[in-house]
Amino acid sequence: MNVTMEKFGYPATLVAEFAHWVVLARPAQPTLGSLVLAAKSDATAFSDLSAEAHAELKQVTTAIERALGKAVDYAKLNYLMLMMVDPNVHFHVIPRYEGAREWQGREFVDVGWPKVPDLGHAVALEGEDLAALVAWLKSSFA
Repeated sequence: MNVTMEKFGYPATLVAEFAHWVVLARPAQPTLGSLVLAAKSDATAFSDLSAEAHAELKQVTTAIERALGKAVDYAKLNYLMLMMVDPNVHFHVIPRYEGAREWQGREFVDVGWPKVPDLGHAVALEGEDLAALVAWLKSSFA
């Protein structure tokens, strides 16, 4: 585990695990189904990842896109590699859609659609709500 994985709640937020990557539910949900795809290594530059980690991205992104297609029915999917605050290699995976999605009585509006996602406008989940989101997303990966 690295500090970036820890910051995003690993292991409690773990949705799927691969040899070189973890998929975590993002506690702040700018759109329903937002994830963090984090490298397990301590690499702080994308080019520092192993060839195996790069190769595994095909399998991981295929799984993410299939799962979020089932769960959220997104129109587009944004992979944002910002790494401005959290040092280890990771992507914010943001499902994009026009309008809103509803989950457990909460509304998740894609405020930035069809432009850049508005990461500052997010539904913050914690405790039982976050655990329920993790379980729901895990079921989409099965």
